[in-house]
Amino acid sequence: MFSRRNFFRGAGALTAAVSAASVSRVALAALPEAVQQTSPDTQPPVAPSAGRPYRPVVTLNGWTLPFRMNQGVKEFHLVAEPVLRELAPGMKARLWGYNGQSPGPTIEVVEGDRVRVFVTNRLPEHTSVHWHGQRLPNGMDGVSGLTQKAIQPGQTYVYEFVARRPGTFMYHPHADEMTQMAMGMMGLWITHPKGRHPLIEEVDRDFCFLLNAFDIDPGSATPRIMTMLDFNLWCWNSRVFPGIDTLNVRRNDKVRIRVGNLTMTNHPIHVHGHEFTVTGTDGGPVPKTARWPEVTTDVAVGQMRQVEFVADEEGDWAFHCHKSHHTMNAMGHQVPTMIGVKQQDLAGKIAKLVPDYMAMGESGMAEMGSMQMPLPDNTLPMMTGDGPFGGVEMGGMFSILKVRKDQKPGDYSDPGWYRHPPGTVAREWTGGLPDAERSGTAGGQSMPRQAPSETELRARKPGAHGGHGGHGEH
Repeated sequence: MFSRRNFFRGAGALTAAVSAASVSRVALAALPEAVQQTSPDTQPPVAPSAGRPYRPVVTLNGWTLPFRMNQGVKEFHLVAEPVLRELAPGMKARLWGYNGQSPGPTIEVVEGDRVRVFVTNRLPEHTSVHWHGQRLPNGMDGVSGLTQKAIQPGQTYVYEFVARRPGTFMYHPHADEMTQMAMGMMGLWITHPKGRHPLIEEVDRDFCFLLNAFDIDPGSATPRIMTMLDFNLWCWNSRVFPGIDTLNVRRNDKVRIRVGNLTMTNHPIHVHGHEFTVTGTDGGPVPKTARWPEVTTDVAVGQMRQVEFVADEEGDWAFHCHKSHHTMNAMGHQVPTMIGVKQQDLAGKIAKLVPDYMAMGESGMAEMGSMQMPLPDNTLPMMTGDGPFGGVEMGGMFSILKVRKDQKPGDYSDPGWYRHPPGTVAREWTGGLPDAERSGTAGGQSMPRQAPSETELRARKPGAHGGHGGHGEH
């Protein structure tokens, strides 16, 4: 639920120099309300209240920031501030974000709109906002020290530019960004085309989310900002499975999914049951002659990928990053592999000294999901989530594409589990079996190995003339 708070009123509210000389005193007489959102649930799309019409996006586990019109300019108000974000039921993180959440709200505009964004800093340190991928005046690019002064705590700056090209973009700080992005400061920006575009088709469902990651010690709530690669919580919009909402669509809907990556590594994003094409990047729409069918697309650091497909196969289809460690929740990277190691005797002896000791993964990691191990407060299990047939042994960057023939247009509610037609579910077989052919070799080689030859070893050492001419053989 939205809560509206007016942080500043009146011309004296701007406590810092304005970043855009073109903004008049009249425009700065009062700031638009700083709307907040604290619910972790996916909010319904927000139809534009003014200006050119467009089909709004749905931000997975997020929301769209409302705007106001001021003499033909769309005005938004972002507030950079500490936030408390639920990553999934049972765990909350103390992050930094915008307007009550991490990531911040999605900003939606139309190609050609003049946009004015007020940014109020309620962090304990200075910040700025970089509009990733946008064409704009250099002084609006948001790199503190290079294109502007940093926004100090308590100050409000304003950015103003024209949204010159349609596409999917991001926003994030360019001030102490290692800290601030590691704490969750980022958001999405969508610029819709102003009319029919030869490379941008109309769709029925338009989803978007950001890839981000945190390293949070078990029992803790604040990310470790110095981590470079060994993150233990891989997120979509600062949520992990089973806290990531499902993507619910009607059969035969044309679906667009926009994914931006602000983690420290790449992510091969994979959907089951359908093929898609990559139709856009943060550089713009992809020419139709450069598109091809895929089921996985790699989204590198700082990139955006826009994929489209027709959801013509009913069912509950997995949708996830294909790096297997990224579909797990907090896990220790130094845990030894114990597969095949019989630990009963050792575990019994250790349990006498440590009553809560539990042997780790004798037959694989999946057994850990059913052991109900005691966890520190505010910690998620590695694999969690219950499906219609048992435990869904996933975490992290994982969700479900739910395709239903009776889902109504514009209905984004969860339809529940798919009811499979009789005879279409894999099942145990108890009848006779054909012989199973098995390989009898450990693998061949490309050519025969050459037989070793008899070689006489003859060593030479320098003579008595400084090593430059002796030929004594031994």
